[in-house]
This record gives sequence, structure tokens and C-alpha cells, in this order.
Amino acid sequence: MRKQSISRKTGETDIQMEFSLDGSGKTDIQTGIGFFDHMLTAFAKHGRFDLTVACDGDIEVDQHHSVEDIGIVLGQAFNKCIGTKEGIERFALVSTPMDEALSTASIDISGRSFLVFNVNGMKDKVGDFDSELVEEFFLAFTNNAKITLHINLNYGKNTHHIIESVFKSFGRALRIASTINPDIKGVPSTKGTL
Repeated sequence: MRKQSISRKTGETDIQMEFSLDGSGKTDIQTGIGFFDHMLTAFAKHGRFDLTVACDGDIEVDQHHSVEDIGIVLGQAFNKCIGTKEGIERFALVSTPMDEALSTASIDISGRSFLVFNVNGMKDKVGDFDSELVEEFFLAFTNNAKITLHINLNYGKNTHHIIESVFKSFGRALRIASTINPDIKGVPSTKGTL
């Protein structure tokens, strides 16, 4: 089973995480940041991943360290879960609406870290959540998961809806790209390695 448990403790955060690629969408997420909990729950639910996160972070400073470090740990967990990448679909392209907002996530589980994040027009905050941290989360994730991820906002006005659309697209695309396809033999690359 493609499942990992990771602990990471720094002077800024203490994170315990369990992540399963082959789950059903079960979550228990406690980051101390309500809106971020909501987004991680949406990611796991629509990606059908099982995800448990407990984070004790220095949110009295701001939310940056917690959000970024959770991206780091989730990326590490994914990278370990995906293993040799034999038999995976590798690529996925998913668009997901959230009311008036529509975003697209395109993934290549390539072994190369790269993020393209074209999401403009968001307000600075959703409640007390800093919207700029969405990009920081995905940058931390891609750097540690070693995937290429392109996120594009097609359109949208409401910042909550925009961000939720992004997280749902990301979850759905990651599920498809990491799915084992019995018709794919070995590693899906002309190089023979990823």
C-alpha cells in the first residue's frame, strides 16, 4: 500500500502527517488555520486520499511557516508513496469549477520540480488566511514531491471560490496521475527512469 507517516520538527513547526495515495478521502486535519484545514480537506476528499495532519506552528507570528512546512511534508510523503513510479499514469489535466471560478491543474510526475502558478485577481485575505500562501504551499509541495505542476485560473471573482477550485483541481489531477494502470508496463518514460 502506498502510505507514509512523516514527522518533521523545526523551531517554527511541529508536524505529524499520515498520507495514503490509495485512500477514500478520510481526513483529520488540525493546522490551527481554519481555511487551510478546509482546503486540505477538499484536496484529500476530491483526490480520494487519506490524510491526517497535526501541526503546532508559530501562527502567532503568521501562517507562513505552517502552510509552507505542511507543503514540504506532504510533498515528501507523496514522493515516498509514489516509489519507483512503475505503472503510473504519470500525467493528468483537470479543470474544476467552484461556482463562478474555474481553474485547471496539469501534472507530470516527472521527477523534476517545477511550478507554474497563474492565479491572479485574488484578494489579500480570506478571513484571516493570507491568500499569497497558496502559491507558497504549492511551491513547497512541488519541490519536495519532485513533480511538475501547472495551475491556471481560467476565471473567477470570489477569492474563496478561486482557491477552493485550485485545491480541488490539484487533488483530482494528482489522483489521476498517480493511479496505477495495469496496461502500463514499467516506468512511463522513454528514458526508462523518472
